[in-house]
Amino acid sequence: MERKRAAEKQSFLHGALILMVAIALVKIIGALFKIPLAWILTPVGNGYFGNAYSLYFPIFSLATAGFPIAISRLVSENSARGRYRDIRQIHTVSIRIFLILGIVSFSIMFFGAKPYVTYAASNNPENALPAIYALAPAIFFNSLMAIYRGYYEGLRNMYPTAISEIVEALSKLVFGLTLASLIIQSGMKEYAANGTVYGIKRVSEEYAKIATLPYAAAGAIFGVTIGSVMGFLFLFLYHKRHSDGITKEMLRSSPRPLPMRITTSRLIRTAIPIALGSLAVNLSTFIDSTFLQKRINDIMAENSEVLLKMYEGVLPSSVVQLNNVPTFLFGCFSNASTLFMLVPAITQAFGVSALPSVTEAWTGGNPKQIKRSIEQVLRIVAMITVPAGLGLSVLSTPIAALLYGEKNAPTVIGKILVVLGLGAIFAAMSTPINSMLQAVGRVDLPVKLLVVGLVIKLVLNYTLVGIPEINVMGAGTGTLVCYIFITVFALHYLCRETKVRLNFVRIFFKPLLASIISVGLAYFVQKTGTLLHFGKLSTLVAIAFAGVVYMACMLWFKALTRNDILMLPRGQKIVKILEKHNWIR
Repeated sequence: MERKRAAEKQSFLHGALILMVAIALVKIIGALFKIPLAWILTPVGNGYFGNAYSLYFPIFSLATAGFPIAISRLVSENSARGRYRDIRQIHTVSIRIFLILGIVSFSIMFFGAKPYVTYAASNNPENALPAIYALAPAIFFNSLMAIYRGYYEGLRNMYPTAISEIVEALSKLVFGLTLASLIIQSGMKEYAANGTVYGIKRVSEEYAKIATLPYAAAGAIFGVTIGSVMGFLFLFLYHKRHSDGITKEMLRSSPRPLPMRITTSRLIRTAIPIALGSLAVNLSTFIDSTFLQKRINDIMAENSEVLLKMYEGVLPSSVVQLNNVPTFLFGCFSNASTLFMLVPAITQAFGVSALPSVTEAWTGGNPKQIKRSIEQVLRIVAMITVPAGLGLSVLSTPIAALLYGEKNAPTVIGKILVVLGLGAIFAAMSTPINSMLQAVGRVDLPVKLLVVGLVIKLVLNYTLVGIPEINVMGAGTGTLVCYIFITVFALHYLCRETKVRLNFVRIFFKPLLASIISVGLAYFVQKTGTLLHFGKLSTLVAIAFAGVVYMACMLWFKALTRNDILMLPRGQKIVKILEKHNWIR
């Protein structure tokens, strides 16, 4: 019996909600992974961990990241036209492409690791290598996962993507933390018995733990590789069991598919600009990793007194003596970036779900539906990103202390987050806007804007990080300016291409006003709690208070529309409750 449930099209908001719930769970699991890992690895070990990801993301995005979106777009387009044979052919073609790209990507990362760390982590390059080698196989398995995720997203079935992400995150959590802990325990056990770590004499317990960190970071990141294997196995078995919901009747009524060479060409031509855009996004992390450490290493060589005085009492003496200051500060920046990326990760769900929705509206040539789809995406995204980013900025140091503890330099993380929190708003907004540009056929524009934005970021990072009094804080400024430019111009071109006049006041003003009120009150709650010696509890209370005040303000302002709620699962019941209190328009 053919399964119809998988073929049922989920509305934009329903699909986004599925992915949002999955992403929320993934981020909670990710927090349970990365926060304890930060305690285990310390900023130095976290720097090794971050180096591996910095090299991984650009290679992965250049080779494969454009294809899930390209597959989703072409599948959605053919689904709207009833060309189901073409949909099946797209899946066949994508498997061949991804197998080749996965192998090539793995090879580039594995053999390019040594030249990269020699330049970026020139203070201690050999310590960064184990984590990179451990992560390299994940590129191959993530490439295979991308086949199925893009395919099902194009069919408006977000469940396979959502579940596979949760499986991947849980595997990473269990195996990553376990391996990192066991490696450090093994090294410290050897030190306690012989005074050595891996056969080399260590002068103290502190130095012994530092010696285990490169391998502990590799163990943690190998958990990521295991997670990618488990995520792929889930998607492979799901497809074998459930197929794609396209029935025999649908295939019989479908026109003959295009020649395979044309399908291959369309897929590649659609994917390349998107892949370049994704590369540009991930080059942001690469730029931070490469030039941040390099420029701080230059400061340590030429003007170390200013830097050491600025972080007096924060930098452990062992970190200074072992020339690990660049890695330590990069580790702090990585911890701040983990919190920064929480906001764009949530809106990524809206970008994925908006793509088929806006594509169908654009393909159908309905101006009212196009305007409604775009405004709905922007309104919902603004409701989430503005309070999250503003809260992260205003409560930066208390949040860093709450999550990472006093031993992981929360004051440094907090200073970086003041700027990155604001940057998170624009980074999160840019994701769905770029997806909508791709949906209306302008896959080239996000790439061009991202390239210009990256040039701005590169110049600012290199200049500002090299100033001893600014150092690591300069990377956050570069990120903020980069994403402001991308978001503003992407929105401008989206309106120009679709000929849609958006009501910016209605979309952005109410979330901004509610955010200022709620976060401002939360700031005073947190400060009052600290004065009353409630410690970290005051931060938790302030965050919860901000959430309650924000929701109350949004209901009071009637920021949600009836159509927004109806697109949610059980939306009719929610609408009745809100209409009863006159809380929606």
